[in-house]
Amino acid sequence: MSGDRQQDTYTQATTPRRQLLAAAALAPVLAGVGYAGHTDSTGNAGTGSRPMEPIPTTLADWKGVAKALGRPGNMMRDTAYHTGFPRGDLRVVSYGITVTPGLALGSHMAFVRYDDGSSMVMGDLVIAESELQQVTDTLQARGIEQTAIHKHLLAQTPDVWWTHVHAHGRDPVAMARGLRAALDRTGTPPAGKPGPPKPVDLDTAGIDAALGIQGYSDDNVYKCVFVRRETVTDGGMVLPAGVGSSTAFNFQPLGGGRAAVSGDFAMVADEVQEVLTALRRGGISLVELHNHGLTDEPRLFFTHFWAVDDAVELARALRPAVAASNVRPAG
Repeated sequence: MSGDRQQDTYTQATTPRRQLLAAAALAPVLAGVGYAGHTDSTGNAGTGSRPMEPIPTTLADWKGVAKALGRPGNMMRDTAYHTGFPRGDLRVVSYGITVTPGLALGSHMAFVRYDDGSSMVMGDLVIAESELQQVTDTLQARGIEQTAIHKHLLAQTPDVWWTHVHAHGRDPVAMARGLRAALDRTGTPPAGKPGPPKPVDLDTAGIDAALGIQGYSDDNVYKCVFVRRETVTDGGMVLPAGVGSSTAFNFQPLGGGRAAVSGDFAMVADEVQEVLTALRRGGISLVELHNHGLTDEPRLFFTHFWAVDDAVELARALRPAVAASNVRPAG
C-alpha cells in the first residue's frame, strides 16, 4: 500500500445529552417534538411497546418541507424524503487534499412519516467552527435535538464540525423551518441548478468488484453504501434501511487512478474492535469512534476514516472491515 496513507489516529467519543424537551417550553414553533414513548405537547405518547413503522410517502407529501428548506429533495426507497446541502462555500484542506463537498462536506437530512401520523427527521450538518455555537443555540431554540458533535477529518484547515440532529412530532414543516433557521446561521449556499452528471475518473468497476457492491457517481465522487441487515429502531421508531444506520464510502478522484476515501462504518459493539483492527491492517487512518444517536436499538457505533491511495487498492483494504460487520449493499 502507498506511503501516502496517513497513520495518525485520533479517537474521540462525543455524545452530548440534553434533557428530553418539553416542546411548549423550548420550541413554541415546533409543537409536538419529542422522542417516541414520551408524551409531548400534542398528547402524542408514541405507541407503547410496539415500534412505530414507517409508511410509504411521495414527493408530493413533502412539498411543505421542500418549501421550508428552500430546495427540493428526493425519495429514498419510498419511505425517506432526503435533502442535501453541500457546503460549496468552504475550502477545506486535509493532508494537502482539497476536500470536495461530495467527499465529506455535505449536510443532509431525511424525513420519515410513521403509521401514527407523526414524522421524524434525522440529519447531519456540516458546521464551520466559527458557526457551531450559533447553530447550536438556534437548534435548541427551535426544539431540534443534537445527538452528536464530532469531526470527520484529520488535520483539517479550517476546522469543521459535524452535528447530528433529530426531531419527532406532528408538524414536519415546523421541523424543516427550525433546521432552515439553523442552516441560515451558516454560509451554506442556496440551491444551485444541477448540472449534467460527470463521469468519475476512477476504475469504478474495479471498486465495485473489490467491495461486492454497485456504487454510483454523485457530485464527482464515487459512493458505495451498505445498510444494516437487522431492524434498527430509535426512540421506538423503526428506521428505514440506511436512515441513521448506514456504512458509506466516498471516493474522490485525484488523478492516475488514485483517490482520497472518507466515510464511516455503522457497527454494533461486538463488531467495533474487529472493524477497527481490519481498517488499520489495511493502512486506513481512524478519525473518530462515537455514536450518532441517543436511543437507537441495537446501539450503533460509528467510526470515520481517511486514506489516500489507488482507488481499487483502497476498496480491497476496506473489504475485510465490511465483512466484519452485519451489513448488505443498499438497494
